[in-house]
Amino acid sequence: MDADCEKITPYKDNRDKASQVREMFDNIAPAYDFMNRAMTFGIDRLWRRRAVNLLRRHGVNYILDIATGTGDLAIDMSRRLDPLGVTGIDISEKMVEIGMRKVADADLADVVKLMKGDCMELSFPDESFDCVTVAYGVRNFENLARGYAEMYRVLKSGGIVCVLELSTPRSFLVRPFYNLYANYLIPAVGKFVSNDARAYTYLPESIAAVPQGDAMLSIMRNVGFRETHCRRMTFGTCSLYTALK
Repeated sequence: MDADCEKITPYKDNRDKASQVREMFDNIAPAYDFMNRAMTFGIDRLWRRRAVNLLRRHGVNYILDIATGTGDLAIDMSRRLDPLGVTGIDISEKMVEIGMRKVADADLADVVKLMKGDCMELSFPDESFDCVTVAYGVRNFENLARGYAEMYRVLKSGGIVCVLELSTPRSFLVRPFYNLYANYLIPAVGKFVSNDARAYTYLPESIAAVPQGDAMLSIMRNVGFRETHCRRMTFGTCSLYTALK
């Protein structure tokens, strides 16, 4: 059964979702880092830090970061986990270009390798990585189950998958403020800053449609993952999903 988020596309034309997502991120790449900081008030850094701290206990050496964007998580993991290698892939060439400059500026090019890649067809052999991560990207997948199956394939036995994804708060006290912020303020600011009228309207639509909590864990279990777990953060606006192979 298809997830609702697979039907939500940035531009609502007849192209496949992957093509539309690629265009959207190419368009907003110059404004992406600024918008991430602004729309989360910098809390996205804390969410990534919690994910990295969780990975510390697993002793990961080779990491694949899917939907790496401009490389923030890949850079954080290379600094704080001391891995032998971090490979980041993203569908957007413009995002990867910015990420590569950030990696070079951080003097991490010997550890972090970023490249354009398709999460639906990963170009890596089976059981290549100790850890697979995705930060704020699975809601953009054209097919969630297929994306998770590819993660499972390239993960070593005993390896860990770690997924950060934005989510909708369940509290009836928080939700009205969240809806106002997500559905009105973010699209208005995003349109002004990124010059893409649809990108930051698509954002709250895709967050609302992506499977959350047990529904997300069920998809992970269906492709073979075990010991699945969901941790909700910051009033439920972000969820951290983990599982083992």
